Amino acid sequence: MAGSTGIAQTLAGLVERFLGAELPVRLRAWDGSVTGPVDAPVVVVRSQRALRRLLWDPNELGLARAYVSGDIDVEGDLKEGLSRFWQLVRREGLGKVRLTAKDRVDIVRAALRLGVLGKRPAPPPEEARLSGAEHTKSRDRDAISHHYDLSNEFYRTLLDPNMAYSCGYWTSDAPDYTVEDSQRDKLDLICRKLDLQPDMRLLDVGCGWGSLILHAATHYGVHATGVTLAAEQREFITARIAERGLGDRVQVRLQDYREIPEEGYDAIGTVEMGEHVGLGNYPTYAAQLFRLLKPQGRLLLQQMSRVASAPKAPGGGSFIERYVAPDMHMRPVGETIAMLEQAGLEVRDVEALREHYVWTVDAWAQTLEERAEELTKLVGEGQLRVWRLYLAGGALAFKENRMGVDQILAVRPTLNGASGMPRTRRTWEVVA
Repeated sequence: MAGSTGIAQTLAGLVERFLGAELPVRLRAWDGSVTGPVDAPVVVVRSQRALRRLLWDPNELGLARAYVSGDIDVEGDLKEGLSRFWQLVRREGLGKVRLTAKDRVDIVRAALRLGVLGKRPAPPPEEARLSGAEHTKSRDRDAISHHYDLSNEFYRTLLDPNMAYSCGYWTSDAPDYTVEDSQRDKLDLICRKLDLQPDMRLLDVGCGWGSLILHAATHYGVHATGVTLAAEQREFITARIAERGLGDRVQVRLQDYREIPEEGYDAIGTVEMGEHVGLGNYPTYAAQLFRLLKPQGRLLLQQMSRVASAPKAPGGGSFIERYVAPDMHMRPVGETIAMLEQAGLEVRDVEALREHYVWTVDAWAQTLEERAEELTKLVGEGQLRVWRLYLAGGALAFKENRMGVDQILAVRPTLNGASGMPRTRRTWEVVA
C-alpha cells in the first residue's frame, strides 16, 4: 500500500490530476489494489519496473516496452482498451499536456513513495536495433529481416495457405467466407487489373512469400520474377516453386529494388512494399518502377497510407517503428500519386480498401489467439505479445480512419500518350 491508499488509486489520482481525465480502463496494481470502471478491460501493473519504464519513457514507447516485457498486461479485450485510450487522447487533446515544475516535483515524490526510481530498464530483446543511415541497402536488409525473417513456420501458422501477408479483398460477408478466400480474390483482382495474359513477364517488387507470383504463374500463365530482401522468404518460395513444378515460369531473387537491371516488363505488382522505401528514396523507387516497365505496361501498387487528418506519425508510431517495421514511412495517398506521376507514370485508378484491412487483421488476430500456444513455442512469449499489440492497434488504426490502404493502378504511356487501357473498369471489376 502507498500510505492509506492502494497503489492503483495513487496511480489513478496522478492520471486524473495531470491529464485532466479519469482512467478509461480498470487498473490493478502489484499490491492487489484495484480502481476504475468495472465494465472496462483491466490493465495489470505487475511491478515497480513497469512504472520505471514509463518514468524513463512517458509515452507510447514506454508503454510498449512494459507490455512486450510482460511488466504490464491486459485482461479482457486489448483492442477495446486501446480504443478507450485513443478516444481519451482525441477528446482531451493529451498531446498538449504541459507539466509545471511543481507537477514534476510531485511525480518524483510519488515515484519515491512507490519505489519506482532506478536505472532505465533494458529494452525487451524483441526491439529492433539497427545501425547506419536510414534506407541504405544494408540497413534496409536488416530492417526487412527483423520482421520477415522471424520464422517461416510462424507465418505459415498465422497466415492463409497462400502466405499472403497483406490486405485481403473481401467480396462476401457469408459466414463460410474466410481470409483465404479474401486473399485469393485479392490476387485475382491484381491479376485482372494488370490484364495478365499467358507468357507475359510479371515482376513483383517485395514479393513476400510469393503469393502473387505463384498465383499469377499458375492461373494466368505468366513468367514471374519476385525480389525480396528476406532470406527466409526466398528459401520458402524456392521450395514452393519446386513443389509446384513452376521452375520454368517462376524465379525469386534476394535483391534490392535498386539493383534490378532488366527492363521491359509487361506488368509490375508491388504489394505493401512502398511503405518500407522511405520518404527520401520514394522518387527513386517510382523512377525505377517506370524504367522497368515497357510502354503501355501496367503497375499495380498496393500501399498503406497515413490519413492526412490523422496524427502525424509517418512510421506508424514508436511501437511499430521499434518492434514491427523499422524505418517504415507512410504518407497520404495523394502524395504517393504525385510522386508516381512525377516519375512519368499515369495513374488510372485508385481503389480504397481501408475496411478490408480491418477484416483481414481481425482474422489474423483470431488465428493468433486460437493457435497462441504453438506460435509461442515458435517465437517466444515476447514476440507473441508484440503481435497481439500490433494486430489490435492495426485493426483500430484502419477502423478509426487513421490509416488507409489503396490499390493504385498506373501505366507507362507511350511517347505519344497511348495508354492501352480499356474504356471502362469492367475488365477487372467483380461481377455479382
